[in-house]
Amino acid sequence: MIQAPVNVSQVKQISPFRYPGGKTWLVPGMTAILRSLPVRPSLFLEPFAGGASVSLAVADQDLAVRTHLVEKDPSISAVWNIAIAAPRSDLNALTKRILSFRLERQNVIDALALQPLNLVERAFQTILRNRVQRGGIMAPGAGLLKEGEKGKGLASRWYPETLVKRLLHIRALADLGRLTFTEGDALQAIAAAPQDAFLFVDPPYTAGGKAAGQRLYALPAIDHARLLDLLAVHQGPVVATYDDNPEIRQMAAERDIAIRPARMKNTHHAEMTELLLVRNLPV
Repeated sequence: MIQAPVNVSQVKQISPFRYPGGKTWLVPGMTAILRSLPVRPSLFLEPFAGGASVSLAVADQDLAVRTHLVEKDPSISAVWNIAIAAPRSDLNALTKRILSFRLERQNVIDALALQPLNLVERAFQTILRNRVQRGGIMAPGAGLLKEGEKGKGLASRWYPETLVKRLLHIRALADLGRLTFTEGDALQAIAAAPQDAFLFVDPPYTAGGKAAGQRLYALPAIDHARLLDLLAVHQGPVVATYDDNPEIRQMAAERDIAIRPARMKNTHHAEMTELLLVRNLPV
């Protein structure tokens, strides 16, 4: 499925988020799989939306009739809600806030300390936090960038015009009917999905008590056994991503879910292997 590590700088960036566990590296492989299918899926469902790099690429390239994101975390949901589903006036307010914000350390500290009073404020705070905290980590307690890229500090990942452009592009995909969003529970969304839906499942990597997953996400608790049970009975195509650990390999084998190792590069450009759990696909 994935023959070699992908240079993510060559992949079109659509998401406003940057994630340590982002799946930009998987975009070329996933879009190739979708192009190879005899019939375009009526629904491409990503129940753990996160940064949604793969789903946004699917919608952008029109590889499914409809791409649907589900996210439980209320802060991340605020961004997707405004970008995709909320009134256009809310999106306009968010983009204006991004463009007008003066990126100075004290301004950042003050903005992150506020209690959001509405969806726009929560979405802005989420994007800001994702862009100025080390590694894009969203969980509470992550520190702010210091040196950053090329010594730019907090400004290393704060590109207001680019962020606004991406948000407007996402809304354009929604306006075309290609992209929808619901705030909700991933397992419930999978259980309720049409049996011919293409499931792309990228849960927090917390199986086996993996510490990194616990640190990276605000809502890391996942019933991985229940998740794999649901994937094992789904009749449509399934691709799930997991950190390579013995517990997941065993659970997948017990449920007759195929395992495909995939080579990728982490944020430090070191080659690593992740697991792709695959069902109902000739790969």
